[in-house]
Amino acid sequence: MKIYSKSHFKDEATDRNYFEKWVTKLEKNNVRPYERYEIETSLGKTLVWGHHTIDEQLDTLVIFPGARTTSLIWDFDKGLDNLNHKMRIFMVETNGLPNLSDGSTPDIKTLDYGIWAGEVFEKLGIEKAFVAGASFGGLICMKLGIVSPEKIKAIFLLNPGCLQPFSMKIKNLYYNLLPIVKPTNKNILKFLDKAVFSKPNHKLSDFSEKMLVDYEVFAISRYKDKTQKPYYMKKQLEDVNVDTYLLEGDKDLLFPFQKSIENATKQIKKLKDVKLFYNVGHGIETHDKALNYIGDIIKNYH
Repeated sequence: MKIYSKSHFKDEATDRNYFEKWVTKLEKNNVRPYERYEIETSLGKTLVWGHHTIDEQLDTLVIFPGARTTSLIWDFDKGLDNLNHKMRIFMVETNGLPNLSDGSTPDIKTLDYGIWAGEVFEKLGIEKAFVAGASFGGLICMKLGIVSPEKIKAIFLLNPGCLQPFSMKIKNLYYNLLPIVKPTNKNILKFLDKAVFSKPNHKLSDFSEKMLVDYEVFAISRYKDKTQKPYYMKKQLEDVNVDTYLLEGDKDLLFPFQKSIENATKQIKKLKDVKLFYNVGHGIETHDKALNYIGDIIKNYH
């Protein structure tokens, strides 16, 4: 696999130690340690967090996170419990994002991220699973759906970044660029309030909000991010022949729901359902009812 770019922490030892302490704090608050898998892939070391992964009789869910996030965000406030269905859950730390996986990435326009995701399945001993991806993670799911459809039972796309270009509206650009230009707690909070959440319906606890702010300040200020951003996959979407469920928040500034639903309806062959959540922002993976929906589909899936 050809490496397109390499992202990295500014001080590998110090910054990785900070992230490890951040994870420990989350584990302590959630009163559960995460299983940990370090596997070798074409992109180098890939780290995967696990929950209930030992019991192979359970349904399996593999999660891919959004850009500039860690997959552990899915479990803020014990969010995984909102699935209401005990499963083997693997939370993949995508290479090239600010996490403990290596920073090497392929060209995002190729299918290489799909090949890498297939390698993750093989190294973890997963024959077939449900996959879920938020934003950037949705693109990973669709790449895997093209490369290895036999590995997937169904795909859950949460405000995905592959169904339309990133919104260039002034409001969206302002709130997204604000924390990048000046990554202060205040600016991160403003971005989260205006683009990621939709209070009071869609919000985190005070503890988790502080954890997210700390993570974002860290990710922006300490990580040299050279990873390409997600893109509208257009005709590539038509090559996915896997049951797909689309979850959209009506307050998503980054990828407005109307266009995503329109393109998904036209281009995804096996689009089984579209679920619109009202007063929910881009960070839909932290919304309890979105996780309820995914759990219900998996529980009743045949």
